[in-house]
Amino acid sequence: MSSKEGGSKITKSDLNKIFLRSMTFEGSWDYERQMYLANAFTLGPIIKKLYPSKEDRADALKRHLEFFNITPYLATLVCGIVTAMEEVKANGGEIGGEAISNVKTSLMGPLSGIGDSLFLTTWRTITAGIGCSIAMQGNPLGAVLFFLLFNIPAQAVRYICAIKGYEMGSKLLVKLSETNIMKRLTRLTGVVGMMAVGAMIASMVSVTTPLAFGSGDEALAIQGVLDQIMPCLLSVIATAVIYWVMGKKPNTAVVLVSIVVFSIACSAVGIL
Repeated sequence: MSSKEGGSKITKSDLNKIFLRSMTFEGSWDYERQMYLANAFTLGPIIKKLYPSKEDRADALKRHLEFFNITPYLATLVCGIVTAMEEVKANGGEIGGEAISNVKTSLMGPLSGIGDSLFLTTWRTITAGIGCSIAMQGNPLGAVLFFLLFNIPAQAVRYICAIKGYEMGSKLLVKLSETNIMKRLTRLTGVVGMMAVGAMIASMVSVTTPLAFGSGDEALAIQGVLDQIMPCLLSVIATAVIYWVMGKKPNTAVVLVSIVVFSIACSAVGIL
């Protein structure tokens, strides 16, 4: 069932709220789940409008309080697509919560690569160079020019992504519903999502050891041997152990403190 079949509840005003609330993506961040609070806050009005019961709202909020990290200027594209999916789900469509989470996970990696390269590496460097060159001449307008040159295009993209993300998501979901391949999409996005999570282990978890056998030039570095077996092997093992521990639903703060204490202890004795 498409959002149209159930009656579209999302308006331009709702999408404007996504745009405005997405400004919190860089102001609400932590090491555990990164931008999850801002993501839930951005989608809050959508969830409230689509789901009348407290149970359904709570379920949706839990779904959007999962790990989320993306270049902020493209975050609204994901939010727009997710809004279309939530609308279908709320109208009794075939989309489940797992599919929505999988789509978020599969999109945040590729879009972050594009957004970081475009905005944070290229455009910010260019506009900062222009602003600095003017400021070095004693003109205070250099800072203002940098602010405007960078933010006007960046915020325009953020706004357009919110609108187009929803429109694109709605049209895609209608076609998928008509061709009856929603289950296949759910499975495929799950595979891509797991690949993205696996890739994040190599890029975001860093565990190495300075241990070596022998001395001098003949010393054999254990880390080199491990890298030949599999790059980032210690990072994978550490992630697997923590995943197993978290499966027992312990206190998250205790786990985080334990990791810090263990890391400091291993570093002190020269193991890690």
